[in-house]
Amino acid sequence: MPFSETGLPGLIIYEPTVFGDHRGYFFESYNANTFRAAGIEYNFVQDNQARSTYGVLRGLHFQLEPYAQTKLIRTLEGAIVDVVVDIRKGSPTYGKSYTITLSAENKKQLLVPKGFAHGYAVISETAEVMYKCDNFYHKGSEGGIIFNDPALDIEWGIDLEKALVSEKDLVLPRLADVTHNFVF
Repeated sequence: MPFSETGLPGLIIYEPTVFGDHRGYFFESYNANTFRAAGIEYNFVQDNQARSTYGVLRGLHFQLEPYAQTKLIRTLEGAIVDVVVDIRKGSPTYGKSYTITLSAENKKQLLVPKGFAHGYAVISETAEVMYKCDNFYHKGSEGGIIFNDPALDIEWGIDLEKALVSEKDLVLPRLADVTHNFVF
């Protein structure tokens, strides 16, 4: 089975089967039938792609309901430390974070359901990240948590003193102060 659990309800790692030979490789990065057979059904409506250099840290972001997004994240080039935090009130893992290295080499993908804050840090010279979303971006529903919240104790894989972080992300609140409408 190409899917594995992470210990946080609904957060799933997808490892596609890769067919390689002397010419290179081929794999299905997404197949709705494969996901459906595992009981995972989403209607992805938007693909996003970002290119960043070493030390860029993006996040932790989410969109409020009714514009919340489930994301399927993968790295096309380079490597990232991908981070999620469960912010669903009533979840047995509320406030817990999960990190995974996603890279062009390992081809792992992370399925991040609604109710998680998401971010990543680039740990290679450059990285190109692509993710599918099951809802459209809605600026008025943006939310987030500060990446260095001491209560989360996240290991980003880079020196946070030298991290390249947007002005917007530098002023996000701590988890204890964030306002959201996610319920488990």
